[in-house]
Amino acid sequence: MKTVVQNFIKKNKKMQIFIDGVWHNNPIFGMMLGLCSTLAVTNLMSNALVMSLSVSVVLIANSIIISSIRKIIPEKVRMVAYMLIVSTLVITVDLVLKIYTPDASKALGPYVALIITNCIIMGRAEAFAINRTVYESAVDGLGVGVGYTFSLMVIATFREFLGFGTLFGVAITKDFLPPMSLLTVPPGAFFMLGVFILVINIIRKVNKGES
Repeated sequence: MKTVVQNFIKKNKKMQIFIDGVWHNNPIFGMMLGLCSTLAVTNLMSNALVMSLSVSVVLIANSIIISSIRKIIPEKVRMVAYMLIVSTLVITVDLVLKIYTPDASKALGPYVALIITNCIIMGRAEAFAINRTVYESAVDGLGVGVGYTFSLMVIATFREFLGFGTLFGVAITKDFLPPMSLLTVPPGAFFMLGVFILVINIIRKVNKGES
């Protein structure tokens, strides 16, 4: 069954692009990009979810736009074009968050604005969208966005559950498990990120050995 699924993915180009974005080109454990915001916002699941969705929306929209105008962007000003497009998208997302989710926007602080300089966005634009079709670029952006969201939410789930005893702010372990405050501060974020990457690498090695 596993072999059948693998063969299907290999034959389906769009599915392969999506899977590569989620797994092989995962920003956190695949390319080690966007780690600053990851460490900063994964103390709570709500913060991680808002940041993940914000980055994903900007990533997909940016990939589509870059791919759409790739043939008319002069090579000498390519990076400038990327910055202008990403800046516009991030400002739009930031305003939407301030209007509709002011608490989440305040909690994330400057990290939403820093999406402008996020290596994930710029990296996928230069490595993929500038050379591929609009549809392929959209699929790649979706895959990388899903991979980024998966990584942040897994880390945030463990940090919030073990650090605060809650999930999305709802008390879970209040009566039987004391919170591990270390996981709510930066050193705990580094520790949880390291454990997450270690587990993922073990899974990847096991899958590689079976294939």
